[in-house]
Amino acid sequence: MVAQTPPMGWNSWDCYGPTVTEQEVKANADYMAEHLLPYGWEYVVVDIRWFVENDKAGGYNQTDPRYVIDEWGRYLPAENRFPSAAGGKGFGPLADYVHGLGLKFGIHIMRGVPHRAVELRLPVKGAQGITAADIYSEQGRCQWLRDNYTVDASRPGAQEYYNSLMELYASWGVDFIKIDDLSAPVYREREIDMIRRAIDRCGRPIVLSTSPGETPVGSAAHVDANANMWRMVNDVWDLWRDVTHLMEVSRAWTPYIGEGTWPDCDMIPLGRISIRGERGEERDTRLTRDEQYSLMTLFTILRSPLMFGGDLPSCDAFTLGL
Repeated sequence: MVAQTPPMGWNSWDCYGPTVTEQEVKANADYMAEHLLPYGWEYVVVDIRWFVENDKAGGYNQTDPRYVIDEWGRYLPAENRFPSAAGGKGFGPLADYVHGLGLKFGIHIMRGVPHRAVELRLPVKGAQGITAADIYSEQGRCQWLRDNYTVDASRPGAQEYYNSLMELYASWGVDFIKIDDLSAPVYREREIDMIRRAIDRCGRPIVLSTSPGETPVGSAAHVDANANMWRMVNDVWDLWRDVTHLMEVSRAWTPYIGEGTWPDCDMIPLGRISIRGERGEERDTRLTRDEQYSLMTLFTILRSPLMFGGDLPSCDAFTLGL
């Protein structure tokens, strides 16, 4: 089983938004291996839109995004940002680099099927005669990022599409997948079921993290049975009100802590929190030192996963000490 202790690592979202590059991922992995691996920090996660060549900081380029996609309607890393992906290698070489440091590699994806795959009627791998146009639905489409359509679980080929995704990620050596627009504002039970089945059949142990919150407590039994970690709240930024809100929401989730499943407080908004971030100007965390102590205490009391959101090579002694 995976995630027998709460996953700990680094995620590119807070600091780099949808613009992180291969060299920046490697720099953070190098720092983790040197300074944090002995304490259990091991996951290096490339967050949102690694398949867009021309994304931007402070939001998303939804005007003229240049997607990279394969013949089966699956996103591939943008080679101008991840040069080792050239030649159809995907994230395999970067995962090998991370594994070579003794760490584990993760990615972020959006639920659903790319609208570009639907427009091009690209075939679904493993589903004879079925294309992306046969499995999609506009109903329930993500409202804040328009890259994908919903995968309609009732359609032939729907499960095969998710199977093909997890097969690809397993071939790259992915150890961790964060899947967005899955827990809130609507809990997507049928897509979670398809994702769970696809992971279970892919032949590689992969941690499943659902995002964002607030995951409905009424779905606790289902998410506990199917995911390894799930967000209790929306994005936690370097604002004290986000921490106090987390204190209120987390009470209801304490019965579900443990046995490979971990209610998730979200990423740790500390250190050099934004270089090309999605939210706010370039900065160090705005939380005071006392507030940072309180945040780390809350996360550890709850046995939350710990995903650092700042730029690790920029850490000062205080942040590293935390």
